[in-house]
Amino acid sequence: MSAVVRYTAAALRRRARPLGRLAGWSAAEALPALLAGYLTARAVDDGFLADRPGTGLAWLGVLAVAVGIGAVGTARAYACLGDVVEPFRDELARRVVSGALSRSTAAGARPESTAVARLTHQVEIVRDTFAGLVMVVRGFLFTAGAALLGLVSLTPVVAGVVAVPLVAGLVLFAVALPAMVARQRDYVRADERLGEAAGGALTGHRDVVACGAQEIVADRVGRQVDRQARAERALARMAALRSLSLAVGGWLPLAVLLLAAPWLVRRGLTAGAVLGALVYVATGLQPALHALVQGVAGGGLRFAVTLDRILTATTLPPRESTARAGAPGDGPAPAGTSGCGPPGSTTGAAGCPLAELRGVTFRYGPQARPVLDDFDLTLSEGAHLAVVGPSGAGKSTLTGLLAGLLPPQAGTVLLGGVPAGGADPAALARHRVLIPQEAYVFAGTLLENLRYLRPAAPPDEVDAAVHRLGLAPLVRRLGGLTATVHPPSLSAGERQLVAAVRAHLSSARLAILDEATCHLDPVAEATVEDAFASRPGALVVVAHRISSALRAREVLILDGGCPLRGPHDELLARSATYRELVGHWRGPQDRTHRTDATGGGPVPAEAANR
Repeated sequence: MSAVVRYTAAALRRRARPLGRLAGWSAAEALPALLAGYLTARAVDDGFLADRPGTGLAWLGVLAVAVGIGAVGTARAYACLGDVVEPFRDELARRVVSGALSRSTAAGARPESTAVARLTHQVEIVRDTFAGLVMVVRGFLFTAGAALLGLVSLTPVVAGVVAVPLVAGLVLFAVALPAMVARQRDYVRADERLGEAAGGALTGHRDVVACGAQEIVADRVGRQVDRQARAERALARMAALRSLSLAVGGWLPLAVLLLAAPWLVRRGLTAGAVLGALVYVATGLQPALHALVQGVAGGGLRFAVTLDRILTATTLPPRESTARAGAPGDGPAPAGTSGCGPPGSTTGAAGCPLAELRGVTFRYGPQARPVLDDFDLTLSEGAHLAVVGPSGAGKSTLTGLLAGLLPPQAGTVLLGGVPAGGADPAALARHRVLIPQEAYVFAGTLLENLRYLRPAAPPDEVDAAVHRLGLAPLVRRLGGLTATVHPPSLSAGERQLVAAVRAHLSSARLAILDEATCHLDPVAEATVEDAFASRPGALVVVAHRISSALRAREVLILDGGCPLRGPHDELLARSATYRELVGHWRGPQDRTHRTDATGGGPVPAEAANR
C-alpha cells in the first residue's frame, strides 16, 4: 500500500490551496461541536438551575447561532470538495488512458477496450471513495478536536478521562487496518476471478456442451465461488474488530464518564459541566469516531485496494537502460555498436550508416517460423531501397524493426549508430520518420499538421515542401495553410499527401514509406518518392507498384526464404519470386483501382502499372 500512500499524499500536496479552503470551512462547521457542551453547561448552571430560565434560553440561543454557522460551513465544505477530488480523478483517468495507449501501440499488442472499461469504472470508484474519505477524515479531525478542546474548557480532568479510551480505540483500529486491507484485497481479487470464470463459461457454453465438459467447467467455476465466499466471510469477520474499536473508543468514554460523575461532582464539578461533558462525548466524539471507523473500513478500504490495482495496472515496465555510444564518460562503446554518433544526434560521423540491422531474428510467437532470421541490412547516406514481396513476407515487420517499434528476439537494430532498443520516442523521432499506409491527420490548421514533427520549420521550407510534393492544390482548396482541417472531409490520398509533407519537413535522416502512397495515382506517387529520394538521408519504400522498384537504386525482395538485395535488372535474373511479382504488376489481370490525390475517381490498372 506504500504506492497508494505516496500517490495520494502527492495528489493532496498539489491541491494545497483547495485543501486550505476546505479546512477553513471545516473549522466553521465544527463550531457547534466546540461550543455545544460549554453552552449547555452555562445554560444549566447559570440559567435553569439558578432559576433564571431567560438566561438559560439565551445561552441556548447562542448555541442555535453556532449551529447555523456550522450549517453554512458544511455547505461550503462540500462546495470546496470538488476542487480537491475532481483533479485527482482527472489525473487517474489520464494515467489509465495513457497507459492503455502505450500498451496498445506496443509491438504485437492489441486494443484492450475491456481492460480500459474496467479501469475507468475503477477510477469512478476511487473518485467516490476518495471524496468520502476526505470528508470523513477532516470531519473527525475537526469535530473530535473541537470536542476535546471543549472538554478542556470545562475541566482538564474530564478531558483526560475521555481521551484515554478514545485513543485506545483509535490504536486498536489502526492495528487492525492492515489486516482489513488484506481481506478487502482478497475479496476484490476473488470477485474478479469469479467474474472471469463465470463470463468465460457463459461465453463458451455451446462449446462446453459440445465437448461434454459441463462437470469440469462447473467444478472450475464452483471453486471460484467457494473462494469468493471464503473471502467474503473473512471480510465480514473484520466487522467484529471495527465494532470492538467503536466500543472502546466511542462507548467506553461515555460509560466511564457516567461512572465517574459522582466522583467528579464531589470534586466540585457542577451538574451543568457534567451534562456538558456528556454532550461533548455523545454528540461530538462518538459520532466522529463512528464516521471515521465506518468510512475508513468501508470506502477507505475500497479506495486503497482499487487505487492500488489501478496504479499496478497502469505502471509501464521500465525501459532497460541502454549504453549510448559516444556519450561523454561512457567509455568504450559496447559490443554490437558502431560508436558513430552521440545520443540524440540526427546524423552520425562521416561514413556512419543511418540504420543497421545486425543478425536480426524476429518471429510472432515462440513457436512461430521466423519472419526474418539472422538478417543483416545497412542503410547509408543516399540509400534508396524498395522493399517488395508477397503479402505476409515481412515487409511491414522490417519497417517496424527499422523504425525501432518492434524489438527483435535476437540481433541488434542501430539508428545512427545508437541502439534502438530502449530508446525513448523522442530519440527515435530524431533519427527516423515512418509514414504508414493509413495517414494520420488531426483536427487543427493545415500548418499545424505539417509542422507537427518540426514546429520551428521556416515558412519558406514549408512552402517549398508543399509545392515539391504536390500538396498545393489542397492548400488552395482549403483556403491557405492557416485553414482548419477536418480530417473526415479529406480523401485518403489527401491525407497521405499531408503526412508525406509532414515527414519531409522533419529533421530525421531516414524516411520509411510503408505503402504510404497506396492511395495516390502513379504521377503523385512518383512526385512524392522523387522528393524523398532527393532529400538528404536515406529512403526505404515498401513498394506496391513496379514503378517504385524501378525508381529505387536497390530492391530488397522478401519471399519467406533468403532475402535478396540488388538493382532491379539483377534481381530479375536472380529471383523467380521477383520475376513473378513484376509480371503480376504488369499483367492485364491486375485490376487494382486507386484513389487519386484529390479524392477523385479510380485510376485504371493500366495507369497504375506505368
